[in-house]
Amino acid sequence: MSTFAASSMPPAFPERAAWGTASSLRAWQQQALETYFAPPHESGPRDFLTVATPGAGKTTFALRLARELLDRKEVFAVTVVCPTEHLKRQWAESAARVGIRLDPEFSNGQGKLGKEFHGIAATYATIAARPALHRNRTEMRKTLVILDEIHHAGDGLSWGDAVREAFEPAHRRLGLSGTPFRTDINPIPFVQYEEGPDGIRRSRADYTYGYGPALADGVVRPVIFLAYAGEMRWRTRAGDELAATLGEPLTQDQMAQAWRAALDPKGDWIRQVLAAADKRLTEVRRGVPDAGGLVIATDHEAARAYARMLRSITGQGATVVLSDDPTASKKIKQFNDSEDRWMVAVRMVSEGVDIPRLSVGVYATSTSTPLFFAQAVGRFVRSRRRGETASVFLPSVPVLMEHAAQMEAERDHVLDRPRREGDGLDDDLLKEANRKQDSPDVGEELPFETVEASATFDRVLYDGGEFGTHAAPGSAEEEEYLGIPGLLEPDQVAQLLRRRQAEQLAAQRRRRKTGDPEQDRREQRTAAENLHELRTQLHGLVGAWSHRTGKPHGVIYNELRAACGGPPVPQASAEDLTKRIAKIREWATRRR
Repeated sequence: MSTFAASSMPPAFPERAAWGTASSLRAWQQQALETYFAPPHESGPRDFLTVATPGAGKTTFALRLARELLDRKEVFAVTVVCPTEHLKRQWAESAARVGIRLDPEFSNGQGKLGKEFHGIAATYATIAARPALHRNRTEMRKTLVILDEIHHAGDGLSWGDAVREAFEPAHRRLGLSGTPFRTDINPIPFVQYEEGPDGIRRSRADYTYGYGPALADGVVRPVIFLAYAGEMRWRTRAGDELAATLGEPLTQDQMAQAWRAALDPKGDWIRQVLAAADKRLTEVRRGVPDAGGLVIATDHEAARAYARMLRSITGQGATVVLSDDPTASKKIKQFNDSEDRWMVAVRMVSEGVDIPRLSVGVYATSTSTPLFFAQAVGRFVRSRRRGETASVFLPSVPVLMEHAAQMEAERDHVLDRPRREGDGLDDDLLKEANRKQDSPDVGEELPFETVEASATFDRVLYDGGEFGTHAAPGSAEEEEYLGIPGLLEPDQVAQLLRRRQAEQLAAQRRRRKTGDPEQDRREQRTAAENLHELRTQLHGLVGAWSHRTGKPHGVIYNELRAACGGPPVPQASAEDLTKRIAKIREWATRRR
């Protein structure tokens, strides 16, 4: 029998018979437990960092470990620390199901904890407000501290200093993260760093379970990304009218403004994408009747506007969850327990919030850090049964395309690199999402006014591959991808996408042979168009590589020419561009 099989229950924990044995654990959770108690730490190490992809079941593993340590009398109290108010209640509910009683309403002014509780569930902000109080609590009893999404506890924040002060005396500390990397170079408390051959220190996890293995095990869903481009026009404060095509090479300023125009509720881009996402949700619900959708918005004003659009599209109201709403947790639970179609929320639901029936998402925010993107997509990947798929709609923006293409990349937190613009952004966003933001900040003005924004289906990204062609909303090409069945195994998704793309190309060739000039003009891919697509793809990869390494775009282009040969990009052939695309992807793979 496994070391972790249920034994006779101590009198202190009469609930134990209800929560089962190790046989109910997933294979990775069981293996992680065995790693925790493996020699030379048969009673468990003091610090243990578990990195598991969002949706894999980190909470179940942590609570099973907590239960084991309580039963072995290695600890007598449990403290869970997490980023948001909703998550601390979610933790307390999950803990109650395994016989661990956590108080999610414990306040710093409360002082003593009721005797009926094993411990508390609190936010990092609560700990930061009175770290000495929580240090005293930790010293009084042998305590297991579970630091959920531990990457939020970097030393650059008051949170990091407080976490170190409050929990330095803890008997056991368990760090959890689905994304163990930060956008800054501040060390995370209680995380071990190892120096690599390049002299750079990286975080070291004691157990890792990535998206790739989880997908193979059927623990998470395959994610289909549907990217939308489009024509944008906007007017500056000076009265100048500018235009750009989302999905084509643009300067950083042009991209930022075109992206903002796309998400502006005053334009048609977001309405067209929401309508497409709702069509996709209808198809998914044929196989998964309770499947739900989530729109992640930038701020409260946009969230409310998107909800009004969804009502006009679907004829049904959408649940709106705002970050300062005291009833947010109740709304999320009600949505999860219902069969309602859509929820619209600001950033607060991008991390940790557990709504397993979410299957379709719309990434309607201009936040583009890899941590935020991974956590946002993580809301859709939790699998309840084999065959469920996730679909995420997003703007055709190079940095997002790169994040989508690297879903399986396992990143570590890297120290010893130069600071750069954007460091710590994820943590600033978390703070911003948890304060009231009903209207723009005082003095904040729109840099432009959206004049026109229309959507064009661009492509599908799946498992590192790209499928589809530019097509108008409602076209046969778009409808075929929106109509992919909602229940498919990962390999079936890839086979179906390849087959549909082959069928579309064959249909285009047949139409060209008929001599239909209109079809020829609309669909034929000329050599110039192919070159344009390759340049666009290379530009996106260079932008993502610049974001990751801090190198200017021009330096990266020169390095690619030195490595692959050939003329500058405007004069480069399709073969030259293909070589450079392969080379920069090789660099990215080697750096993981």
